Amino acid sequence: MALEPFAVSLPQETLDDLRERLARTRWPDEVRDAGWDYGTNLAYLKELVGYWTNGFDWRAQERAMNRYSHYRAKVDGFGIHLIREPGKGRDPLPLIILHGWPACFLQMLPIIPLLADPAGYGGNAADSFDVVVPDLPGYGFSDRPREKGMTVAKIADLFHRLMTSELGYRRFAVRGSDIGAGVAVQLALRHPDSVIGLHLSGTNPSVPFVPPDLTPAEEQFIRDAENWRNAESGYAQEQATKPQTLAFGLSDSPAGLSAWIVEKYRAWSDCDGDVERRFSKDELLAILTVYWVTGTIASSIRLYYESTHDQAASWGRVKVPTAMAMLPKDMFPTPREWAGRWVDLQRFTVLPRGGHFGEMEEPELLAEDIRAFFRTVPR
Repeated sequence: MALEPFAVSLPQETLDDLRERLARTRWPDEVRDAGWDYGTNLAYLKELVGYWTNGFDWRAQERAMNRYSHYRAKVDGFGIHLIREPGKGRDPLPLIILHGWPACFLQMLPIIPLLADPAGYGGNAADSFDVVVPDLPGYGFSDRPREKGMTVAKIADLFHRLMTSELGYRRFAVRGSDIGAGVAVQLALRHPDSVIGLHLSGTNPSVPFVPPDLTPAEEQFIRDAENWRNAESGYAQEQATKPQTLAFGLSDSPAGLSAWIVEKYRAWSDCDGDVERRFSKDELLAILTVYWVTGTIASSIRLYYESTHDQAASWGRVKVPTAMAMLPKDMFPTPREWAGRWVDLQRFTVLPRGGHFGEMEEPELLAEDIRAFFRTVPR
């Protein structure tokens, strides 16, 4: 194994530079009573940036992150950051958990102990997992791609190599949401003999064709997806077409970076318009700080462009056992029959609450659904 232990530790001068940039923020104006209708609310962002400048304790966040076992691995010459937490049961099941945008490994911290040590949280030790949480290429503390072509298909191949050649697992389970769900599907399509099963959340309207025999629920799903695209997908269109143009501003202004990202945590979560009902300032700022200090906002949004222009992605029905957990305040929840067209759907759960960032919003509900599904899947 080419694993090297890794600890999150930032130079003080990097943090000092961040505070100086925050203090020099040039704020835009805003029309009266704008709220969040025009995008990120000015008053809230000033409050958040003020706390980032004068109240946020990054060193406390580092200590919390470093309670987990971090590593760096070289896979085909590419550096991948990951957390690997061994399961505490007798025969833990290997499980790789994949995030999307605008997240990183931090999204998964609340759920890791519930899966690695279920007995420590009122569960059964027989349900334990060896939990592997990588940062996607271009995210967090993984390397930033320097060449064209780092698509979800290529990431799937890298992670297959990570799990098998580097970590030594012959077969493994996969959990993914957002872009991570796309990587999970590519893993199942490209390496089906290695994948025990998939556990997915989110939506999948992007398929090779729309079937002619849609059910009423599927027809509503297509309408909901189109309405969402019209109202909410401007960010994705820009990231998929001209990511480099966007990257200049987001890489130069931490306040601009926070406006771009925090608005998504508010819009996509089960928070009823108050982002801090689901995420504390410290949680939001830990994510923003990772993006800022690693310089990964440009490389993270480039994945949209690469995936849009991907010519190597595999298509077809996923034949490995699959579960889907629908969170009611996700972008536009997928109906069971639509999911069943594209995967070997063996479990479909509508959770009572939660949104797009399920591992942070409802870790207990999601962990129990993951455990319940993989109890039934042959190894």
